[in-house]
Amino acid sequence: MFGYITIHKDELKIKDYNRYHAYYCGLCRELSKRHGELSRLTLTYDMTFLVILLTGLYEPVTTQAQFRCPLHPVKKLPCLSNEFTQYAADMDVLLSYYNLKDDWSDEKKLSSLAMTKVLKSSCKKIAAEYPTQGAALSQYMEKLLACEQEHIRDLDTAAGYTGEMLGKIFAVKDDEWANGLYKLGFYLGKFIYLCDAWEDLHKDKKSGNYNPLIYYEDTPNFAQMVKDILTMMAAECAREFECLPVLTDADILRNILYSGIWARYEGTKIKLQNMEEHSKKQ
Repeated sequence: MFGYITIHKDELKIKDYNRYHAYYCGLCRELSKRHGELSRLTLTYDMTFLVILLTGLYEPVTTQAQFRCPLHPVKKLPCLSNEFTQYAADMDVLLSYYNLKDDWSDEKKLSSLAMTKVLKSSCKKIAAEYPTQGAALSQYMEKLLACEQEHIRDLDTAAGYTGEMLGKIFAVKDDEWANGLYKLGFYLGKFIYLCDAWEDLHKDKKSGNYNPLIYYEDTPNFAQMVKDILTMMAAECAREFECLPVLTDADILRNILYSGIWARYEGTKIKLQNMEEHSKKQ
């Protein structure tokens, strides 16, 4: 359930794209420094968004440097990093660990099981350093498991659990901005969960995995219903963001919240339309 909080590159200025990529590279390097080379495999755009959001809000001292990337060794790449890069790297590992455990539980992927063993030691240290976030992830997995076992049909329940978890990760400090950050993370988490459920609908029907959207598939105008719900969640995300005094890199963040988060939804929509057209021709 990763990869939704990304940029819409075609609508981003070159200077903003370069800056976004520098944050992304900074996060990748921080993962390697804190949790070993293999942890780079967990790198996500989602936590890059969090770095940029918290940097824009709190304006910490940010270091710019250039390093050689193992994947692109010829040319040094610019990296931006600060205290929130470190935090996001830790949260990236924590989220990835539980996501991989879920993959192993649902699909018995050996690669997921192997990676959980790689991350387990780091995960324990992170949970000890950030008990609120560690508890939020652990409780989230327990609640999701209960939803699956009880076949909860209510869309808001499982999506709400995802929102609660991400909200607690976004609210990094107990200060005047904590509530706004929590709400932004909450609605973004609900958006991600429902968008992921929409993307995996046909796969989950075949495998028998839990997906609350299955219970609504016969609803008139089902596809429009899903889009309307996602639009409401995206609107709440945008509203909460606009209430935060973020000036630095605000254009990048707006690109993500107003456009980028819809990229995979649109891709799934096109895929489903093609499948429907192919089915009609047969």
